[in-house]
Amino acid sequence: MITDVHGPLEHQQPYSAAYEQMLEKVRYEGAYPTRERAEEAVRLVLSGLGRQLAGDERVDLAARLPLEAARTLTTQVPDTQPLTGWAFVKDLATRTGASLATTRWDTGSVFSTVVAYAGPDLITRILHQLPSGYALLFGQAELNPAA
Repeated sequence: MITDVHGPLEHQQPYSAAYEQMLEKVRYEGAYPTRERAEEAVRLVLSGLGRQLAGDERVDLAARLPLEAARTLTTQVPDTQPLTGWAFVKDLATRTGASLATTRWDTGSVFSTVVAYAGPDLITRILHQLPSGYALLFGQAELNPAA
């Protein structure tokens, strides 16, 4: 939770309404039993995406997300060696100790919500920046150029 460091702890600011709506959308999309579980997924996946995404696409996505989600994305330093989509899921699973199936589910649940905030043009730009395998995670068709 984001707090005002100048005020007493009992006057902590709640999450913004926009972030609460995002969490509820992820909770619905992922069929999570609690908002807290949805928030864990959001933090995990957006942190991972923040390690993969750089440049204008990162800035543009952060500008479209609720502030709390944007902070989770942008506090991560982009890796110098981007991961493929499958390696991204395996990395998140390793970091949390969760199964690959659960981590893939979390990723799809969060990314489907990110698509709604980003819009199709930005998602296309993001997918062009990332290595192969992310389109399916974002619920998009993985199109390969004709040989």
